[in-house]
Amino acid sequence: MKKMYYSILYFVALCSIFSMSSCVDLDPMDSSEINPSIYPRTEEDMRSLVNGCYQSVRSSWFDGLFATNERGVTIVNDLTTEILSCKAGWMKDVSDLNFFPTTNDLTRFYYSDTDAYSDGWLNDISQCTSVLKQIEVCDFLSDEVKKELMAEVRCARGLLSYTLYDMFGPLVVAPIELLENPIVEQPLSRLSQEDMVKFIEDDLLYASTNLPVPADTEYGRFSQGLAKMLLIRLYLHETPTNREFYQKVENLCREMKDYGYSLAQSYTGMFEVGGSGKANPEIIWAIPVVLEQVSWNDWHMSMLPTDFEDHGMEAGYELVNSTWAFYDSFEPRDLRKTYLIASYTNNKGETVDREHPGNPDKHLDVGPIPLKYGYDINVVGNGGKSSIDPIIYRYADVYLSLAEALCRKPSSSVADRQEALGLINDIRGRAGLGALSDADIATDELLIDVILKERSHEFWCENGQYRADLIRLGKFVEHARNIKGTPYAADYKSVYPLPLSAINDGKGKVIQNPQY
Repeated sequence: MKKMYYSILYFVALCSIFSMSSCVDLDPMDSSEINPSIYPRTEEDMRSLVNGCYQSVRSSWFDGLFATNERGVTIVNDLTTEILSCKAGWMKDVSDLNFFPTTNDLTRFYYSDTDAYSDGWLNDISQCTSVLKQIEVCDFLSDEVKKELMAEVRCARGLLSYTLYDMFGPLVVAPIELLENPIVEQPLSRLSQEDMVKFIEDDLLYASTNLPVPADTEYGRFSQGLAKMLLIRLYLHETPTNREFYQKVENLCREMKDYGYSLAQSYTGMFEVGGSGKANPEIIWAIPVVLEQVSWNDWHMSMLPTDFEDHGMEAGYELVNSTWAFYDSFEPRDLRKTYLIASYTNNKGETVDREHPGNPDKHLDVGPIPLKYGYDINVVGNGGKSSIDPIIYRYADVYLSLAEALCRKPSSSVADRQEALGLINDIRGRAGLGALSDADIATDELLIDVILKERSHEFWCENGQYRADLIRLGKFVEHARNIKGTPYAADYKSVYPLPLSAINDGKGKVIQNPQY
């Protein structure tokens, strides 16, 4: 896996060389006419370009979509729910749903011309499109290798597109014809919702057919399993407008059973040192940690309070907290709240807890520490980075997605609901909890409450998808108002605003999301 990330570094370095050259020669230059003569010229070169598409979705403070800090989608999206909260700054605004087109730390995920480290992820979709074209036209790859490489790039593009679509609504997607003529300025409109869904679906269907099966996939790379998991998320996203999508969700979930996935024995063990890796049968996709400035996990430093000194670990930055409302929503024996730390010893030897949150900083006044990952005493020696791989998608998601689909599809039967109840109880059983009964999911309203509670307890601080779950099931505003107590909650906040730069660059063709 390290070979792949070193290839990414090579790709980034190569891009830097081209960028430095353009600074010297200020004359306009069409790079599409020059680059192919020098790069790529071999299969190894092309694989480096493909690896470069993984760069966008790694975990890195600078420009990783799944960064394990405030610059990643996990914290930002979970902040809009009861899972996370923040006491100050722009993250408090996000937590309060008090954001605007000028909230640059939020809108930067779409597109940014002010961030010194990243220009957002919309341009990475275009990068994938350009790489696909280079694969298609090259004359030194076999058709089989082309399909393999294109499947990886299309999975990357599908992952990027779905994530941004979920956050911002339909995107501006540049066609290859425009990308091949970068000198020509041609503002584009956003895709319609139907075209956006088809664009993502086409990519993921191709990837789910042409990527290797999970057993034959190098740990950390994309597989058919990930492509289908993303399709499940996409189809769930569309169910509020058409419940027929639940049938597609059911079909995909049943197909996922053929890949050999299973629930890991220990929930907490997956998030501890040694708990990830190819041997874990539950992981659909995780991001391997490579400490050499490529992909890392700095979650511990992001979460631990500034006076923490417990379990062999030292203080962190305390960017955000969880909420006591979320903590109290767990049943007492639920193992999944193990790393919601409600009590710790500080650097003065004092116990800090809910009743004694600490003075003067009151570290635990709004909620516990959302540590998620187990204690890793090597974090300080590794420059604040843990060796625990961030897990983005797990097979437990298939269980709960299938349970929801079985109960909410138009043709749901008594047998379907019985199967769904069994799936939910399997998840609860691993968490050390007793089984629910038929009465607990007897109505759609009860089922929604159960699904949301299990999803939030199971996947808190993993990929930020609980926000999408609340929106899909019609509880986003209700939870924001009644649980978090924010007066800024409104239906239109179910998508984030586009940045002003995207509106200005669109020259009248890019329309802001309603009411922003």
